[in-house]
Amino acid sequence: MNPTTHLALINVFVGDIQGGLGPFLGTWLAQAAHWGPGEVGLVTTIVGFATLGLSGPLGALVDRLGRPRLLIAAACAAILVGTLLLLPARAFLTVLAAQFIAAAGGTLVVPAVTALTLGMVGKQAFPKQQGRNQAWNHVGILGAALAISFGTPYTGPSIAFWVLGGLSACAIVAAVTTPKKSWNGRRAVGWKEDDPDDNPERSAILKVLADRRLLILSAALALFNLANGSMLSLLGQKLVAAGQDGTGWTARYVIVAQAVMIPVALFAGSLADRRGRRQLLLVACAVLPARALLSAFLTDPYWLVLAEVLDGVASGVIGVAVPVVVADLTWGSGRTQTALGTVAAVQGVGGALSGWVGGLLALHLGWTWAFLALALPAGLALMMALWLEETCAPGGQDGAGAACSEANPPEAKPAEDTPAEAAVGAQAGP
Repeated sequence: MNPTTHLALINVFVGDIQGGLGPFLGTWLAQAAHWGPGEVGLVTTIVGFATLGLSGPLGALVDRLGRPRLLIAAACAAILVGTLLLLPARAFLTVLAAQFIAAAGGTLVVPAVTALTLGMVGKQAFPKQQGRNQAWNHVGILGAALAISFGTPYTGPSIAFWVLGGLSACAIVAAVTTPKKSWNGRRAVGWKEDDPDDNPERSAILKVLADRRLLILSAALALFNLANGSMLSLLGQKLVAAGQDGTGWTARYVIVAQAVMIPVALFAGSLADRRGRRQLLLVACAVLPARALLSAFLTDPYWLVLAEVLDGVASGVIGVAVPVVVADLTWGSGRTQTALGTVAAVQGVGGALSGWVGGLLALHLGWTWAFLALALPAGLALMMALWLEETCAPGGQDGAGAACSEANPPEAKPAEDTPAEAAVGAQAGP
């Protein structure tokens, strides 16, 4: 089996399991343990902020340990164990501990898969491969949503556990069976392949994270998630208030958005080299205010599908562009996954605050003005993206004139690892 086929399978299987039970947690606890919304919300908030604090350190662990296959398998095992512990859990602390284990595994999966991808295909091919990764990721999410949707009438809410357990087991198998020699340890952590140093020194963490461009990117993503995080939930509540089937329409909107993300991710991966990374970020940030306006003024649930199509475009592009831009900014530092985890933490703060901010806006301003208010941070995110310089121009070169994409690959690239690279890879595997 081709190594990239293993990578595709990993992304299919981890797509739906990164957040554990995710939106099904509240349904399960309400039915099985008779929890109220306040208890569910408190657990979700505590776990959310705790895992945000783990995001950067887990990225650093991926860089330091250099064993992405092992870490992917361990992360999926944590998700599986944490989710299964929820089945008998009824007490608050037990549920909190189980959900934290699952969420920590989900946080580790992202940098580990990114490291495996970089180590397998290299820097120049990374944008297109990241587009494929995200497309397969959304295929997995869509498939799991359909399985749960059609299986719930027959098995009840426990279907979510069966689907998640099966996907976790398959992801572990796909990770451990990935050929050891299919990836390069030097590339995986963001070191240059042509560096003559056998054991290059990692850049200081603070020096990497203090990069002005990385700070601008992080701020833009936090604002993006602040605007985006609560829109679908508010849309469902708006439909319920209007006497519509909010739950049913929310499920349909999720399916629509995920279906749109698949071709968008593939297209964005190709466009990253031809048009540049910055243009992708601009498109994603420009689409979000338009989605907010449609959500504010449209009331027919059929027409509101248009808003979720835009959600698919924005989220699909962001999922491809962010790891690629972070790789551009940190290449040669040995800290790529550390930076990616830290950026994800800042991005997650915006998402964590979005539900609270969106709820307050809807309570005090009403549905229309709540969506219009959420368009403001979306507009600010667009301004931040405009401020960010291009990290890889359409010609395939970065600001220093070095090749950064397949549009302008290096003149000579060895077909096999050099002895130094082989040594790094051997230390990193399995």
